[in-house]
Amino acid sequence: DVVESEEHYKSRWRSIWVMYLTMFLSSVGFSIVIMSVWPYLQKIDPTADGSFLGWIIASYSIGQMVSSPLFGLWSNYRPRREPLVVSTAISVAANCLYAYVHIPHSHNKYYMLTARALVGFGAGNVAVVRSYISGATSLKERTSAMANTSACQAVGFILGPVFQTCFTLIGEEGITWKLIDLQLNMYTAPVLFGAVLGVVNISLIFAIFREHRVDDMGRQCRSVNSEGEESGVQDEDTEGAVDHVAVVAINFLFFVILFVFAVFETIATPLTMDMYSWTRKEAVFYNGIILIVVGIESVIVFMVVKILAKKTGERALLHGGLLIVLVGFFILLPWGKKLPNIQWQEIKNNSIPRTTYTEMVMPFWSWQLPANHTAEPVGCPITQSWCLNTPLIYLAQYISSDILIGLGYPVCHVMSYALYSKILGPKPQGTYMGWLTASGSGARVLGPVFVSQVYTHLGPRWAFSLICGVVVASLLLLEIVYKRLIAFSVRYGRMQE
Repeated sequence: DVVESEEHYKSRWRSIWVMYLTMFLSSVGFSIVIMSVWPYLQKIDPTADGSFLGWIIASYSIGQMVSSPLFGLWSNYRPRREPLVVSTAISVAANCLYAYVHIPHSHNKYYMLTARALVGFGAGNVAVVRSYISGATSLKERTSAMANTSACQAVGFILGPVFQTCFTLIGEEGITWKLIDLQLNMYTAPVLFGAVLGVVNISLIFAIFREHRVDDMGRQCRSVNSEGEESGVQDEDTEGAVDHVAVVAINFLFFVILFVFAVFETIATPLTMDMYSWTRKEAVFYNGIILIVVGIESVIVFMVVKILAKKTGERALLHGGLLIVLVGFFILLPWGKKLPNIQWQEIKNNSIPRTTYTEMVMPFWSWQLPANHTAEPVGCPITQSWCLNTPLIYLAQYISSDILIGLGYPVCHVMSYALYSKILGPKPQGTYMGWLTASGSGARVLGPVFVSQVYTHLGPRWAFSLICGVVVASLLLLEIVYKRLIAFSVRYGRMQE
């Protein structure tokens, strides 16, 4: 056995910390402009409507879904520094493009769409990050490292809007640098800040990041990506096939986990407006606070599961997390007799307004826009026929559900990644991690589509019942494959579970 030297250990963990930073910056890149996309879009292209905004928001996930398997495959055969640097450079360039989308005289909205899609494409490097961390950690270190990675991702999502808020102090006009046609204002400053962070990240990848690989027991071994950096070190026996049934099962479970969370995020504003007669401003403000609290709760959970996993194991925690999510959505089912306040308005042909395909992607963003009239109508719109016979979901139900979903989601998220990396074993994991990331990105696109169709037309009872059904199906699948969700080394008798 090759004992890992102290120098190798320190270098390995420095590289892992660079990967944590990369994950953090990837999520910041998504969330740092979320609050300002719509007003900026209106400013640069008055022809853009709420449905086009939906495509701009979704383009990030679509870009990531496409690129994740590609970057993952690349990282399997070449030094990981290559896809990491290229992907980060794409994000930097895309952020710079976003800062200049006001320059063209027409079609500005399409330039913005392209910029956000490219930022998402660059964010496909999370597959490389997770595959590296999987290969650079022992089984004992794996769950903790995956939890830290997810925590960095969550913190990025939380801090992105905070950075955006700070940049609002610059104002809409800001400063203009005529020499390079750059407008530094509350809309462009966040992306330029993101570009600077990306350059810092690339510098750290060159300066600190090194290819490292250890086997499941923590012994140093040669990396296929190292280009001789660790030549002469014994390679681990990688004989044995990956359990593809377990791989597909985890991909499905991960899709479900991100799907239900995307539904939870998307439905928050319309649900609270319908049930509690909140105005757009109130719904956005209160739900923003709730999501921040849920985000902080998630970070705490990420830290706690590292300890719990050592005592209970990842499979049990994944099972428990799914049960908590199930209870969270079950609580949201309307039970009482009291109906929500109805928003009466003129109805033509007694029909529910049809939703176009583009509006499906992120249908409720337009609900957060300033009203065109002084007295904003509140309550459950009569155009949603279910409002007349669906009981009120009490605020206590909603808050309890938020707490439970905020508890169950991070547990499922970390355990899925940890189990997945252990199932794959010592073989290069880039492509597999790419598919897992892609399934998550697909879920984030389809979640709002589901909400737009089921919630709008059938109401919360159908929407949450179907979600509960999906989670129950996931629990049944987990029961079926439970014994197969074991580490590669354990499966082939090289280690004890």
